[in-house]
Parts: sequence; structure tokens; C-alpha cells
Amino acid sequence: MTARASILKVRSHIAFSVGLCLAAGIALSMETGVATSLRGPAGALIIPTKDQVELAPIGALSEQDMNAARLAWQYFEKNYQPETGLVNSVNNYPSTTIWDQASYLLGLISAERIGLIDRAKFDHRMGLALRTLGRIELFEGQLPNKVYHTQTLAMTNYANAPVEQGIGWSALDVARMSVPLNILLYDYPDHAGASAQIIQNWDFSSMLKNGEMFGARVNPETNQSETVQEGRLGYEEYAARAIGLLGLDALSAMKYDDYLNFVPVSGQQIAIDSRSFSEFDAHNYVVSEPYILAAIEFGLDTEARELADRIYRAQEGRFKNAGILTAVSEDNLDQEPYFLYNTVYANGVAWNPLAEDGSSHTDKRTVSTKAVFGWDALFQTEYTDRLLEHIDVAKTTDSGWNSGIYESDGRVNAVSTANTNGIILEALQYKLNGPLVTGRFNRKDEQ
Repeated sequence: MTARASILKVRSHIAFSVGLCLAAGIALSMETGVATSLRGPAGALIIPTKDQVELAPIGALSEQDMNAARLAWQYFEKNYQPETGLVNSVNNYPSTTIWDQASYLLGLISAERIGLIDRAKFDHRMGLALRTLGRIELFEGQLPNKVYHTQTLAMTNYANAPVEQGIGWSALDVARMSVPLNILLYDYPDHAGASAQIIQNWDFSSMLKNGEMFGARVNPETNQSETVQEGRLGYEEYAARAIGLLGLDALSAMKYDDYLNFVPVSGQQIAIDSRSFSEFDAHNYVVSEPYILAAIEFGLDTEARELADRIYRAQEGRFKNAGILTAVSEDNLDQEPYFLYNTVYANGVAWNPLAEDGSSHTDKRTVSTKAVFGWDALFQTEYTDRLLEHIDVAKTTDSGWNSGIYESDGRVNAVSTANTNGIILEALQYKLNGPLVTGRFNRKDEQ
């Protein structure tokens, strides 16, 4: 997530049929073939509790839901680049990451399935985006660069300045893009060929070693590229499951038990990654987003179901204990440091809001709009109803939903993004049809 986190530091208004046969089997086995507990090296166990929050039923959208979806789609109308088919990561700023383009494509698929756009518009936009993704310059000819200009398609740095050699790739971003590509391969024959060509063009083997995922970066001292292991608990397993849809080996990254530990937060034993920043040069953020994405795109496997339940209940518990409405995830900010990981737990501290550099900003913690929509899609509790009422003021007039509400003073965090609005559309699609990928196996007429 380093690429996306870095690019979104820019101020919002100034400045973002390769695996067909394997996909069904992997998607189904992820749900049916996982053990009920996992033991980590220190003896940590994930044991499903008996009183998990019940998942909400699938199958209907209210008029309120449809209005929320229409508003989210406005972001993509406003930030669409008709010459390239890409969208801006942040409102009015012509820069993007592969993660954010994946959020757009998943939002586009969701908009079509919800009925916000017709098939002709869907086909035009999807076709143009795929043609562009098929011709963008790749970092060292292997995988997409971390950042591109949405109008010129130049590889850029985080300031959106062209960089001829590029600055590297993000394995997590590429993995997220494999989700819409898989959906198109499976469910949209008119776009399957273009999706398959992209998969063939991209050298996924460059980011996979012994079942783990590796990103690439340019060493500032040598100016040579180097690879580094990428992903921590939550994001790592989500990305590995996405890559697995293409039949690629990310099985080591898919495991929850290799670096597993637990800490108590608001009455819940929250799973954390035991790898320390000092040893591995990567912060361990516990946020809502990877568990929500796993749920609304794939459906939760046994372990992820339990971990997501605890993370949600810790946030609800914080409200019950302290009276503070809580729905935390990573988000853009409309002020410095411009991007923040609002966490359930990070660096040894509960409810720690961290910037990319590891600095804590407790006065800038927010209620995350996309987290609210995600948790509500999954559980639809009295608490998520209250959260939805709280973030209603995050609406804009023409650029979708803003990222959230500041916890300290109730002020709107006035920055809208592709990721926030794409995930909102995904969450609402889930309420209607179930998970984007595995929903194809749900037979509503037999339920």
C-alpha cells in the first residue's frame, strides 16, 4: 500500500482465460477447505467465537442505498479521463495508482450490476480502460509502475512528475487489479480477451517468490531496482487470495498463522502481525479495509470471518464504552499529513492514527465513510445504522462521497477519492448480489 498511500499525500483540491479453470475451484475451496483454527509459531490460535455478529441477508437495496450509489458514481463521472479511460485517484488531480484503477473497474462493474449505468456505457468505458492498461509502459518491462498520469499515461513519481525509468511496482496494487480482470474473464465474454492479454503482458512471476509477494523500488543511493517483501496481516492475505484467482502461487502469503499474535482491544482479541517495524521496515496497521474487501469481493473464509468479526466488534465496543462513534480505516485527509492509517491497533497502541512515516496524529482520527458502508453491508446492525446517519454529511454535490468525518470536532474530511467511492459501490453491490467474485455461484432461485 505504500504507492497508494504516498500518492494520496497530495492535497486533494490542488493536487489522486489464464486462470479461468482454476478460479472457480480456488474461490470455492477458500471457503470450504480452511481449517477451523490456525496455530502460529508462538502458539496463537484463531478460534471462531460462538456469538459472531450475524451476516446480513443478501438481496435488496433500499432507495437510500440507491441514492448513495448514485452519489458514489458521480465521482467517476467527474474524474473520468475520456482520452485514456482512466480516472483520477483524488478529485481533480490527474494521477493514479493501479490500486485505484482497480477500485474504479470494480466500481464500474458494481454500477452496471446495480443498474446505475446501462450495458453500452459499461462496455465503452471498460473497453477503453482495458485498452489503456494493455498499452501502458511497465516498470522494467515487467509490471505496472506505482504511479501514472491519467491523461498522458507517463510513469511518474508521487509528485506526478514524469520519471522515465519509473519508480517500481506495488505487489498489493497489482494483486487488487487481478480481481476485476478475473471477473471480466469469467463473467464478461466481450472483455475476456482484453483481460487475458493484460494478464499475459504482465510478468506476475516477478512479484512472486516461494508463495510470497514482492514489490519493486528504486534504491535512492544506487539508482538500481530492488525487490522487497510486501504485505502484512490482513492486506497480505487479501492480496494473496486475489492472486490465487489467476492460479498463481501465493499460498505462503495466504496463511494467517505464520506471523500471528493477539492483543486485547475494547474487549476483543485482535489479530496483529508479529513482524516489527524495526526488523522489517514496514508498519503493521490493523484497519477495516482488507477484511471488508475480502468479504464483499470473495466472501469471508473461516479465519477471516472471525478476525473481521472481532475488528468490527472492537469498533462497536469503543462506542459502547467511550461514546465515540468509530469506523476506522486508511484514508486521505484534507490537511497534513494528507493520508492516515486510522487503525484499531498499530505499533503497540490501540486506536493509533499513523502517517506513512510512523508519526501519530490523534487529533486527525476520522470516521471512515467507506468503512461505514462496508460494515453496514456485512452486518446491518443498529450500530451501522447510527454510523450511516453520522456520515450523511460527507456527501458532496458533484464528486461523490467525501472520505469521512473528523472524530475530534465532527468536521467533514473534505476529500473525495476513487477508492472511497469505488468501495462504496462494491459494498452496495454486495448487499444486492453477494460477493463480486463468488456471487456467481449463488443461486437465488434455489434459496
